[in-house]
Amino acid sequence: MSSKPLRADARRNRARILAAAEEVFAVRGAVASTEEVASAAGVAIGTVFRHFPTKQDLLGAILKDLLAELADAAAHDDLFAFFRRVVEAAAEKRFVVELLAGHGVDVEVAGAVGSLGDAVAALLVRAREEGLVRDGVQLDEILALLAAAGQGALRWSPDLRARTLEVIFAGLRR
Repeated sequence: MSSKPLRADARRNRARILAAAEEVFAVRGAVASTEEVASAAGVAIGTVFRHFPTKQDLLGAILKDLLAELADAAAHDDLFAFFRRVVEAAAEKRFVVELLAGHGVDVEVAGAVGSLGDAVAALLVRAREEGLVRDGVQLDEILALLAAAGQGALRWSPDLRARTLEVIFAGLRR
């Protein structure tokens, strides 16, 4: 895709494609086809490919948008609200967890993941300063717990998600 700004109709099509893709992939997982996405968006497959030359590009765009949203949320949430947000996003968008776990899909999101990691690090610093977490809690532990809770959310009922988060929080709290 060229670097010149998109026309208004092209921007609308791109937004429709991304919204449809999120819905299709949320239901079918990362195995869903671009043809299904085009149909759900009400556009021709060529329109999808003009914006996203490969399925990887489409999945990457969705994943980067979600990671950016989460990084932004980390700036406003406390650590525990952020955990809930991540787990709910994982439950709603199982394909994202599939992508991050590398289940047969290679999407380049290192920059977006790095930004999210930085945002979570800042979130942990705030939680420490506010006395919300016990001494010794490290960033790698928070990231591991987020990843595990996100993976688990794929199989857990809403009740089990809530109870599991409370166990995690009890371990983190001062």
